[in-house]
This record gives sequence, structure tokens and C-alpha cells, in this order.
Amino acid sequence: MSSPLMPSSLMGPLFSSAAMREIVSDTARLQRMLRAEAALSAAEASVGVIPSGAAMPIAQACQAKLYDMHALSLAAVAAGNLAIPLVKALTAEVAKSDRDASRYVHWGATSQDIIDTALVLELRAVIDALITDLDRAIPAFATLAEKHRHTATVGRTWLQQALPMPFGLKVAGYASALSRARARLKRVRQESLALQFGGATGTLAALGDRGIDVSIAFAKELDLLLPDGPWHTHRDRLGEVATALTMLAGTCGKIARDVALLMQTEVGEAFEPAGEGRGGSSTMPHKRNPVAAAAGLACAAIAPQLCATILAAEVQEHERAAGAWAAEWPTFPALALVTSGALTSVVDIAEGLDVDAERMRANLDITGGQIMAEAVAFRLADRIGKSDAHKLVEEASKKAHADGIPLKQALADNPKVTAVIPANELSKLFEPMSYQGVAQQFIDRLIATAKTGR
Repeated sequence: MSSPLMPSSLMGPLFSSAAMREIVSDTARLQRMLRAEAALSAAEASVGVIPSGAAMPIAQACQAKLYDMHALSLAAVAAGNLAIPLVKALTAEVAKSDRDASRYVHWGATSQDIIDTALVLELRAVIDALITDLDRAIPAFATLAEKHRHTATVGRTWLQQALPMPFGLKVAGYASALSRARARLKRVRQESLALQFGGATGTLAALGDRGIDVSIAFAKELDLLLPDGPWHTHRDRLGEVATALTMLAGTCGKIARDVALLMQTEVGEAFEPAGEGRGGSSTMPHKRNPVAAAAGLACAAIAPQLCATILAAEVQEHERAAGAWAAEWPTFPALALVTSGALTSVVDIAEGLDVDAERMRANLDITGGQIMAEAVAFRLADRIGKSDAHKLVEEASKKAHADGIPLKQALADNPKVTAVIPANELSKLFEPMSYQGVAQQFIDRLIATAKTGR
């Protein structure tokens, strides 16, 4: 199994980033477990729990290339987890150079300490990789927002034309949402990635009264948060990480959904970057399919199911669990992969979105001015009251639709309207960007928060 997401690497690149595939690879996972073992021996040597000369031979043996991963994986079936055969193999490897040092491999720890600590190290790398990509997508959308803050487009509700808005407001919202995701990831990186070290039942009894000393040194070796105690069957911190990843995937899915809809032939307002062989069809030469958006949507659809597994696995029995803990092992890498895939798609969109401002303006006109009905109604309401104004504009809208004429003409033909709104004022009401409320201030605020990460 070359990827926790797919049984082969054939499909992996469609739904994940290259950086994330490397982070969750078998070799990387094995190396993180070995890193935890090396850090444990260094910590114990530093406080005098094991001989000072034992740490170096153990560290030198903690290289993934020294081990047969296939043999370890087969041995894990009988053992119940990967750490048990790895500790045996590590002990044998250390013994090749220093038999005395081999006695102190995995001293006082349990399998779960190593597996969970390696997972936390993996999640730190996962978060760092996602933040790197967010640091590309956020400023790209902020730049688009500035560029298109005065580009008029259709605001749609229930997939129907509602009111005009600046396109910059839409993409500023993307930048801000992604910025919140980045802040959320940074928070869980700081607060939820804790060392796991408790021994067999969370007492560190094998270390006598030196358990806290070793824990402090162990956390320092790995630069991890030192929790108040082991968390073998308390998985709430991991639930926070899974939720943060899934929320990011969902935000990416929302952006991808919008872009896919904007690329529809009948809409045609914005497009993914074009490229040789990109978005084509096996049979229709004219197609320009939303391939990045489609991949992002697929990843966003998968992520919540994986997150649900992590959250369900919080229900664990007593001090060490059977089954629920193991459910996390393939699930977290898969969640990391699809989250990276969703974000990779959005980075691609953010950095290369092709905006057709003329088509946006044309689409604003396809209702014959009906999109400006609210603007007229509220101007009338100032003068004749909201109820009467609403009724007048509603009647005019129905007449315009029935007669196939623009709304402005239907209103101009009504003496009740022209008696309170002069013709030149009525014409101005049908300029889309004359009715944008505080959209420009919102754009400024959203861009500002995107830049600061708050």
C-alpha cells in the first residue's frame, strides 16, 4: 500500500499534494517512530535514567533505511501494531554495535507512546505543509479582490440572480475564510500537539519517581507540548486537529463549487487557468472542464467522512483501547491527503483565475433590469412608504416580464413612479454599482483580516 488514500499511487496525485504524499509516506512514518525512540533514549540519558553512553548507539540505529518495511508490516499483523516489531528490530540493530545499549531501547515506554508521538509529529508536518499552501492562496485572493473591487457581478441566492455586487467582495470572502482556517491550524498546532508518554497504563511506573523528569526532557527533545498527563484514551486534541483539517477542506470545497458554477457555459464569468491538455474531454474537443474545482469538490466530500471516524474513535475504554485507537492510523493520513488535495486545487484557482468582467456585466442585464428592483423599491419607500413601494415595483416587474420590456421602461410608464422619481434619477438606479451598500468597506475589512490572519 503506497498511500493511505489509495491502494496504488495511480490516483493519489489527483487528490493530494506531492508534499503531503511525502509527509504521510511509509518511510516518513517509520522514521518518525524511530525519531521518537531516539528522543526517548536521549531524554532518559540526559536525566540519568539510562547510561549516558546508551543514547548514541540507539540514535545511530534509528534510521528507516536500516529496516525492512515489508517484514515489519507483516509482523505487525500478529503483534497488533507496528511499534512492537519495530522495537524488536531496533533492539537487534543496536545490539550489532553495542549490546549493552540495546538493553535500554524503548525503556519504560509502551507501543502507544511511540505511535501516538509519531502521529503528533506527523500532524505537525501536515499542518506546516497546509500553512505553506495557505500562504499562497490567501494573498492571491486578496490581490484579486483589490483588482476587482469595482467589477460589477451578479450576487446569487438560491442559484438565482439576487442583487449586484463587486466581484472583489466574493474573492475577499475567500481570502478571509482561508485566513481563518490558517489561524485555526496555527492554534491547534500550538495547543493540541502534545507528547504521548505514559507507559503501560499511564503511570510510568517502570521509571519509578523519574517519570516527570523524563517526560520533560522527552518533550523538549521533540519540541512538543508537555501535557499534564498521558492521554492514551482521551483523544479530544486529535479531534480538534481533524476538525480543523475538515473545516479547511470544506472552505476549499465552497470556493471550488463557486468556480465550477461560474465556469458553466451559460454563466461563463470566471475560469480556472487554461493549459495544454487541461480540462479537455476524451470525445468533445471544445470542452474546458473545471478540473481543479472538481478535484477540490471530491476532496471536500471525502474529508467529513474521515473526520467522523476520528471523532467516533474518541469513545475508548479504560486506560488503553482496543480498536478505536487503531482506526486513527489509516484515517489521519487519508484526511491529510484529501485536505491537501482540496487546498492544492484552490491555490491553483487563486493564482490563475481568469475573470471575464464583460460577461459579468452582460449577465447583470439578462433580467432586463429586474436585478435592480430592490434598489428602486427602497428609493420609492423613502417617499411613499415601504408597503406601497413594494407593491408598485412588484406590479411593474410583472408587467415587464409579461410584455417583454425592461423593468426601467415599465416603471417609467407608471405615473405613480415618475411622480416621485424623476427620469434621470430612475436611470441612475439601474447602474449596478450604484447599489452596493458598504461592499467597499467590507472588502477593505476582509482583506485586512486576511493579511493579519485574525
